[in-house]
Amino acid sequence: VPASYLGADQDFKLKMVMMSRLRVILQASPCKALWRRFQIPRSMLARPCSLYTCTYKTRNGALQPLWESVDLVPGGDRQSPINIRWRDSVYDPGLKPLTISYDPTTCLHVWNNGYSFLVEFEDSADKSVIKGGPLEHNCRLKQFHFHWGAVDAWGSEHTVDSKCYPAELHLVHWNAVKFENFEDAALEENGLAVIGVFLKLGKYHKELQKLVDILPSVKHKDMLVEFGSFDPSCLMPTCPDYWTYSGSLTTPPLSESVTWIIKKQPIEVDHDQLEQFRTLLFTSEGEKEKRMVDNFRPLQPLLNRTVRSSFPHDYVLNIQAKPKSSTSQVPP
Repeated sequence: VPASYLGADQDFKLKMVMMSRLRVILQASPCKALWRRFQIPRSMLARPCSLYTCTYKTRNGALQPLWESVDLVPGGDRQSPINIRWRDSVYDPGLKPLTISYDPTTCLHVWNNGYSFLVEFEDSADKSVIKGGPLEHNCRLKQFHFHWGAVDAWGSEHTVDSKCYPAELHLVHWNAVKFENFEDAALEENGLAVIGVFLKLGKYHKELQKLVDILPSVKHKDMLVEFGSFDPSCLMPTCPDYWTYSGSLTTPPLSESVTWIIKKQPIEVDHDQLEQFRTLLFTSEGEKEKRMVDNFRPLQPLLNRTVRSSFPHDYVLNIQAKPKSSTSQVPP
């Protein structure tokens, strides 16, 4: 990476910290109306354009309506998603293995919320939970969803060494020990735990196809269909290794309430299965059709956070576990 890039990145991080502090001062003052003049521009949140390749500019230029208003983007210092730098992550031997126990009968339905398709679960009891890993308490599964691109060159929200995957799965859990419901947990620190799983092109995924087959029934926004007896652990990679960091939701309200657990190993799906994701629509029936693609948030700065890994750094040599290099990706 050219030295000028590193200097620009450090300067950007400093500006982000200063803007975050200024935001707190202005919002607490009688001059709250002045805040609008000092909000962080969208281009800054996507980091300086000079740091990106042309293809990545196209990726970040495909912002969906959810990101068209800068008012939706706070000046927080623990925002997600991020670029995970493999060598900069800190191995923590104290990180426990993550234990996953999902009850297939808690699966309720699939619905198109106008941004992705969600598979929701019954969460009134500890029937589908995760524990261990970086978590202090058991967390209940609320829903899972995906993010994907218009093409296979991008789509994941997180990146690894500035390389994208074509899609990313998020399994969203909440801390039922500290909070009474998901809505309260989503607004508080350490309220949520989200497992991120990368999808890469490869062989046909038999278990995923059960979900793909039902997508035509939720093509338009607000469509919902029952989808019982599904165990999402079938979408998990076999390798237990993961990265973890403190971050936020990647959709409004962007609350900094998430303990992220990003699996190192991706799962394989074939091109035709991803193409079925792209047949969904952002729009309701009767509205002008708009394909549901590029439903990811731009990368956010790491700032002073540390990304911890459950595996030692000599795993860097295992290149099969890392995404393939591509000229279409963003430099660090």
